[in-house]
Amino acid sequence: MEHSKTYNAMELKTRQGRIIVEGPISPEELARLDFHEDLTAFRPPEDQHKAVIGIAKLPEGRILIARHNNTIVGYVTFLYPDPLERWSEGNMENLIELGAIEVIPKFRGEGVGKALLKVSMMDDSFEDYIVITTEYYWHWDLKGTGLNVWEYRKVMEKMMQAGGLEYYATDDPEISSHPANCLMARIGARVGPESVQQFDALRFMNRFMY
Repeated sequence: MEHSKTYNAMELKTRQGRIIVEGPISPEELARLDFHEDLTAFRPPEDQHKAVIGIAKLPEGRILIARHNNTIVGYVTFLYPDPLERWSEGNMENLIELGAIEVIPKFRGEGVGKALLKVSMMDDSFEDYIVITTEYYWHWDLKGTGLNVWEYRKVMEKMMQAGGLEYYATDDPEISSHPANCLMARIGARVGPESVQQFDALRFMNRFMY
């Protein structure tokens, strides 16, 4: 499958200043930009900066960023699911995962996350993909936001809905391990019924156990 990537951008005015939401961004451009020290949700900033550059080098990989001057203050990643997760078991060329989305505390509550997803979906090639995201409460910044798991879950759902992702049921053990965890997905307009059936089979792999 050929992974075509079309650059899109929008300007967002926030109380903290003007930012540009744009992408997909090339590995070279990502390396040239500063990576904000508060982007610490997944690993230390310098390591996460290297990780997003690595994702941008993948054939299917996409990184979209929120940029304040020359500093990345938020980003979203798209790539094939981790080989250790069930979502990779179907070897579906047209199933990609929204792997991470992060915005620094200073710019939270300004619609940056929603803007990242809206700009992502401006690319018509997303109509050829099933995009999934797995939300686990232990990745959420409950302490920093002061929200409980249900409040945070509502915020995450609203943000994902800005990119057209909806809630989908699944019997995946890790997702089922806590009621706040969830699977969300967007099925592109050009995705065929066979791919939808494959996705349904991945969502419910334990149905014959009962």
